[in-house]
Amino acid sequence: MNSIFLDTLNNKETSRPPVWFMRQAGRILPSYQEIKKSNTFSQMMKDPDLAAKVTLLPINDLGVDAAILFSDILIVPEALGMGLEFTAKGPLFDNPLTKYEKPSQALTKDLGKLDHVYKNIEKVLSIRKNDTPLIGFCGGPLTTFCFMFRGHVRDVTFNDAIKFLYSNPKESMKILDALVETSIEYAQNQVKHGIECFQLFETYGGLIPEDLYNEIFLPLSKKILNSVRDMGIPTIFFPKNFGNGLKYINKDICDFVSVDWQANLYHARKIIDKEVGIQGNIDPRLLYSDYTHIESELKKLIPFGQENQDWIINLGHGFLPDIDHKKAKFVVDWIKDTNWKRN
Repeated sequence: MNSIFLDTLNNKETSRPPVWFMRQAGRILPSYQEIKKSNTFSQMMKDPDLAAKVTLLPINDLGVDAAILFSDILIVPEALGMGLEFTAKGPLFDNPLTKYEKPSQALTKDLGKLDHVYKNIEKVLSIRKNDTPLIGFCGGPLTTFCFMFRGHVRDVTFNDAIKFLYSNPKESMKILDALVETSIEYAQNQVKHGIECFQLFETYGGLIPEDLYNEIFLPLSKKILNSVRDMGIPTIFFPKNFGNGLKYINKDICDFVSVDWQANLYHARKIIDKEVGIQGNIDPRLLYSDYTHIESELKKLIPFGQENQDWIINLGHGFLPDIDHKKAKFVVDWIKDTNWKRN
């Protein structure tokens, strides 16, 4: 495949950094909102034709260099027997693990609930352009664990999960073992059906001290990532709000690490293993600014892009819902049209 995104992942020199965005398949796109008028999130996700169409919308509407599968990280707990509903306000489990004295005993694996994802992958591959790589993904162990304990869509503290983690460490490990085992099977099946890159989203990596994450969760994340990399697929790890914990990230864990918007790119490059590439880290709120200010901030990235071939441009987290898609398109066009001063 002729892809600047895959070339960068595979340490090949390119004329510019590749660009794609987290949460690019939906939210800010008028074409997505039009589809959403007559389809629920669950319908879009489980219908191969709709899921493939939404997956590829950012390629057509924004011109990004890679597509990411239209899905959700919480379908892994759903495959462990948790009743998942996508409400208008967000995802919700009807049987959060707070209901059980021994939550690990309530988990019952049914991998058939993930089959729609593999059909979606096959559909994307059948209709995409030849230069469009497809990214697969799943949620990181801490992030998914936290959601499994959430009983209200407005709870963003995840206090129930963190309290359980501290007060029931053995039971927590049983849950995490089941979660990681299912995530590995899910990730490997995505590879078998044709994804070209895999990203692990540890969106709430900063909820616990970095030393505790390093001790308990980083080995689990490494296990998931390596299960894919052993199949020949490049990996990206996104431990959001990990801060100086990025110093723990080395080539044994992943190929690239995605850096959130709170980190300085140069500092991140300094503390991350030199053999690991970097993805990120535009503050999505920058796109609320006018075009002149957006361009002035993008220009500041040129020296970093000149010095670092192993860099994928992305946001430091996903798009916010009310961002103007025209500004996202402006960013992509600017990246493609700019002279990155690479030899």
